[in-house]
Amino acid sequence: MKHIINLYESINSTARNNSDCPPVVLPEEIFFTISIVGVLENLMVLLTVIKNKNLQSPMYFFICSLAISDMLGSLYKILENILIMFRNMGYLEPQGSFETTADDVVDSLFILSLLGSICSLSVIAADRYITIFHALRYHRIVTPRRALVVLMVIWTCCMGSGITIVTFSHHVPTVIAFTALFPLMLAFILCLYLHMFLLARSHARRTSTLPRANMRGAVTLTVLLGVFIFCWAPFVLHVLLMTFCPADPYCACYMSLFQVNGVLIMCNAVIDPFIYAFRSPELRDAFKKMTFCNRYQ
Repeated sequence: MKHIINLYESINSTARNNSDCPPVVLPEEIFFTISIVGVLENLMVLLTVIKNKNLQSPMYFFICSLAISDMLGSLYKILENILIMFRNMGYLEPQGSFETTADDVVDSLFILSLLGSICSLSVIAADRYITIFHALRYHRIVTPRRALVVLMVIWTCCMGSGITIVTFSHHVPTVIAFTALFPLMLAFILCLYLHMFLLARSHARRTSTLPRANMRGAVTLTVLLGVFIFCWAPFVLHVLLMTFCPADPYCACYMSLFQVNGVLIMCNAVIDPFIYAFRSPELRDAFKKMTFCNRYQ
């Protein structure tokens, strides 16, 4: 985010005096390349689900929601690089009204990516829970129409929250609320997953009728959650350290990895589509059909 980056730069000189760790600077080409790959991969996921009626089910709607979140995270960095390029070429007035508005829009994409990912993973976890323990009633409980309504509500709330966070991002309470949302939502997901696997283990001992496909889906989404935590947690920790101990030498040493944490966020969007394809035979086959059909047309 622009506001976080500006705050980081304002305290960087002070922190550097208290730490022997120089900031790690990565070429912008790395960010741009990873972002382009992330956008293309997740766009392919969306197109695959749209073009295949067999994949147009609630589960894949929720996966598309996560793909959109990942794509927004990659798109954020692409647009930011374009704005920086235009500013360096003199087409944008530094700190002008247009640049400020454009930065706010780009920052909103970044926040929307994080909020959308957390909410998408939450609804996927709930979907897997219903699939495993209410399999006979699943298609009556989770209909495509209800799934779309839930996603519309989620994304409306995420957009409103994203705009609010960007508008008041200079205030410490906003930063605290933003960073607190991450562990709270993840705690909910982890509790749901823990309850789900404990019940699955109990059911497996009593009966052997627990569908393997449903458990396979739960394992897949557990992997997605693990990758999400690995890629986003360093950035959230960076924001907390920057807010509460910017001058501490140990905090400053960790904050020197700011750009590395940014690369991890970009990598999340690249890794997720590989997890979909590796764990889902239906989606993998649809990928192959769409790729080869387009190649030979």
